Amino acid sequence: MASRLLYLARHGEQDRSSGAADDPPEVGLSDRGRRQAELLGERLAAVPLAAVHHGPLPRAAETAALVARSLPGVPVYATELAGDHLPHDTDPVGLPPSHARLLASYSPAERVDGPRLTAAAVARFATTPADGDDRVLVVTHTFLIAWLVRQALDAPPGRWLGLSHQNAGLTVIRYSSAGPPVLVAVNDVAHLPAELRGTGLPPDYRF
Repeated sequence: MASRLLYLARHGEQDRSSGAADDPPEVGLSDRGRRQAELLGERLAAVPLAAVHHGPLPRAAETAALVARSLPGVPVYATELAGDHLPHDTDPVGLPPSHARLLASYSPAERVDGPRLTAAAVARFATTPADGDDRVLVVTHTFLIAWLVRQALDAPPGRWLGLSHQNAGLTVIRYSSAGPPVLVAVNDVAHLPAELRGTGLPPDYRF
């Protein structure tokens, strides 16, 4: 029986020191984000990972590089499949205004390219190996993690919009030739002290 443990981690906190409400996508990590990434690496140090994959944006690449310091010998790969893209062109009818505004912010091209990249990411990562067992880490963004959790639960496509993830939160899904995906952990931040938790969530979601 073949199986894969897919470890999914959202990048560390983005640097917003410029004070801009919407920083450009090339912005890297804040000081807190770098510490989050270091602690995530320490959490994963004992996991026999076959590879680390990360999205192309600096906040994901920097997170992966800091995590990889705790994973000597594990190869690290950049891939657009783990990028920050719209996973599904969800119909906004009946959705809360905040969700409708989010969907409306994407261009027609992004509505095509995002789901195409997401489908390719599913085919690449959300699978079992040909034989044996492996463990793979993907450092990515909240939308792809939400989509993969939704898929593992066989939930309706639009449910990805109801899943939020903390910076450096860890989600683990097991894929096996013996049955459907198993959600092992979701948004686990046990490796972070209280002062580093909750970033990446809207203020009214924090606890």
